[in-house]
Amino acid sequence: MSPEFSRTLVLAHVPAGGQALRLEADEAERAALARRFGLLALHALGAELRLSPGPEGRVQVEGALRAEVEQACVVSLEPVRQRLEEAVAWRLLPEGIEPSDGDDDPDDIPSEGGVADLGEALAQQLSLALDPYPRAPGATLPAEAGDGAAHGPFAALAKLRPRE
Repeated sequence: MSPEFSRTLVLAHVPAGGQALRLEADEAERAALARRFGLLALHALGAELRLSPGPEGRVQVEGALRAEVEQACVVSLEPVRQRLEEAVAWRLLPEGIEPSDGDDDPDDIPSEGGVADLGEALAQQLSLALDPYPRAPGATLPAEAGDGAAHGPFAALAKLRPRE
């Protein structure tokens, strides 16, 4: 499967002084990512990144992801539009270097043949930033309505319980 939003980077081409990089997904890429992640729409996806070469051919990446997503409310299925901003902290690894497991370390992104896909890494970070249970303002489940009455399959049994 080829990534919907691919922006490859040859690690060896990052200048010694580092470089700034801006990534933006176009309309077709956003539509494909919306299908992949089950979104109603992905209105915007981009990142401002700063790349710095590190030891042993590694490349440090820092910056920010920004996106505007539209998801279905888990209660009412109404569209819920949200803006996301996430810090980006990655370490691009040349082929043959194993990822580390340190809690404070940036996320390690492996490369194949010294080429890393920043677009796919950004798409994966977006998937982790999505709200798993988006809710429209004012949307409540019947049990949250607060009328004090029992609801559901055990409501009849709850009426038989002695009151204190």
